[in-house]
Amino acid sequence: MKISILGCGWLGLPLADHLIKKGNSVKGSTTSESKMNNLRQKGITPFLLELEPFIKNPGNVQSFWNSDVLVLNIPPGRGRDNIVDYHKKQITSVAKAVAESTISQVVFVSSTSVYPKLPGLVVEDDAILGNAARDSGNALLEAENLLLNHPKFSTSVLRFGGLYGGERHPVKYLAGRKDVGKAGAAVNLIHRDDCMAIIARIITQNITGEIFNAVGDAHPGRKEYYSRVAQLLELDSPEFKAETKRKNYKIVMNDKLKNQLSYQFIHPDLRWPLN
Repeated sequence: MKISILGCGWLGLPLADHLIKKGNSVKGSTTSESKMNNLRQKGITPFLLELEPFIKNPGNVQSFWNSDVLVLNIPPGRGRDNIVDYHKKQITSVAKAVAESTISQVVFVSSTSVYPKLPGLVVEDDAILGNAARDSGNALLEAENLLLNHPKFSTSVLRFGGLYGGERHPVKYLAGRKDVGKAGAAVNLIHRDDCMAIIARIITQNITGEIFNAVGDAHPGRKEYYSRVAQLLELDSPEFKAETKRKNYKIVMNDKLKNQLSYQFIHPDLRWPLN
């Protein structure tokens, strides 16, 4: 298959390599001229593609859209004013290009940040447009809605939990910090290996019109998990605030993904491996 990946960063670049090894032809985008050669060396047809918020110099990237599948991996930019409106314009621009292309399937990389601050078990139907806990989540919900309801192509949405793998692990942002909150909150994480395998399965099985939560099976508490991982990585453990009463924190459920895709996680226990 011919697959285009919009956003060849921490996830998109190894995903491209993963898909190439499965015999696919892959085109990849970057916003940095200096990274073009790196993509080329990995067997990826590179494109310099920027959304500001609309596609910059669309004529220069017209052949990027000449594919069967698009993996759309552009999270809302942090620290930007009116992030919901800006990201909607980005996605609208991409959707227009896809609608005029040979692409029939879009896999949209979303996030569990789309959910409100709900306690207990959370499933896909618990997301409500405009009611996410953060503006970035509302921006993603707007994007999901636009893509899923587009008449010219089909979309599946993957709501990934917190991402880790390679040199990236959230404990590194917490190491050595004092008075960290939510000691008992459940972690909802997913390893990059599973992200890539799930995307590949969505493409191979031509799954469209669906939304899936994608998080690992294990949900240990933050204090238990990050203290143990910091020890394993030989980092200073974060110090958590004591919780005076038991709270019912959010756990993102992955049952739909595992059942409909017949998927078993490569790394169901979030502690192993750590890279």
